[in-house]
Amino acid sequence: LAVMMTTLVHDTTEAVCLCQEYNLFLKPIDKLTLSVALPQLKLPGKSISNWEVMERVKAMVAPEQFSALRISKSTMDFIRFEGEVENRGVVKILLAKLDGKSIKLSGFTDILKVRAVENKMDFPTRYDWDSFFRDAKDMNDTVPGERPDTIHLEGLPCRWFTLPDGPPDRPSETALQTIFQGFGQVRHVDIPMLDPYREETLDKNFNTFTFGGHLNFEAYVQYQEYDGFAKAMDTLRGMKLMYKGEDGKAVACNIKVTFDTSKHLSDVALKRRQQERLRILELERQREELKRKEKEEEERHKEEERKQKEAEEEEKERRREERIRKREQKLRDREERRNLKKVKRRQEEEQKKLQMKIATEERRLLLAQRNLESIRLIAELLGRAKVHTDTHRLDAWCHLMHQYLYLYKCTFNTDTCR
Repeated sequence: LAVMMTTLVHDTTEAVCLCQEYNLFLKPIDKLTLSVALPQLKLPGKSISNWEVMERVKAMVAPEQFSALRISKSTMDFIRFEGEVENRGVVKILLAKLDGKSIKLSGFTDILKVRAVENKMDFPTRYDWDSFFRDAKDMNDTVPGERPDTIHLEGLPCRWFTLPDGPPDRPSETALQTIFQGFGQVRHVDIPMLDPYREETLDKNFNTFTFGGHLNFEAYVQYQEYDGFAKAMDTLRGMKLMYKGEDGKAVACNIKVTFDTSKHLSDVALKRRQQERLRILELERQREELKRKEKEEEERHKEEERKQKEAEEEEKERRREERIRKREQKLRDREERRNLKKVKRRQEEEQKKLQMKIATEERRLLLAQRNLESIRLIAELLGRAKVHTDTHRLDAWCHLMHQYLYLYKCTFNTDTCR
């Protein structure tokens, strides 16, 4: 579906109201088809500029103007233009200025002949839809959607069919029904781009019609009665859609209007799309369920990995603490052994000191005893000396004195005593 571009409208006198609530109007399409015959080019490398020919055509109709002028076809023999003007009165003026006239281009001796005719509307007539539904073998004129009751519209601007409090780029089926119910009671409307589950939407690549990213949409409008359908088709024939803003400026765009031949809004098609929508919803639900299970499985796996990692970290920490504990225990044992050795060595030293002290005390006691014995011996000797005074006894006295001196020396020298 080609994007329908909007153009600024300066003259709105011919516009008729479509829906006052949405500021929509219908404006007649006034088009001309121009054909400019080209001369045979005799010199090689020389060409005729399409742009220059278009500028000459615009100059020929001055002071009148085309609201739009484009090249529809260009060959070696002719250039075909399609021009659009503001109103039907200008069409006759432009036909008089263009049809049968000539164009002289600089650098060319031959003149270019211009032919201009009013453009015929490519729009279905009553005969077209009556004959189609009459001759169609798979249509039933008693069934809605299988008879001439549905209009197919393409190129509708999204922004012109939005609800006042709705998204600015999202067309509304409510707005669409309100706008087109002026021709008769509407039985059903459908905007395929609003249904994300529409198989037809995917088939026709309407997934590119994202809100805010595209300008136009297609729609179907089904009327309860044939009169409403026929009135809408007759009114839309040869018309473009015009929107008049609150500031008074008006813009218009061409729309494509046909009668539906695909049973798009028949009960069978509606039911089929509903079933397809439910099927896709079920598939989405299953996919979501699968994603949920996969996510849960992934989270469970991650949780197991986390727990395993924590267990490994705890085991690693436990081993590290065990190594530290053993090392500390080893240090404590070593310190304890060292302390025991110190205690033992101190005890041995104290024992040795005690033994030395005991030995010293014993020696002192021994010396004291010997000293006492010496004193007793001397006393004994002195007592005897008083009794015995002869020579024989004197020798004995000397001998005793000698023993006394010996014992006296032993008192101060134990080695001599031994």
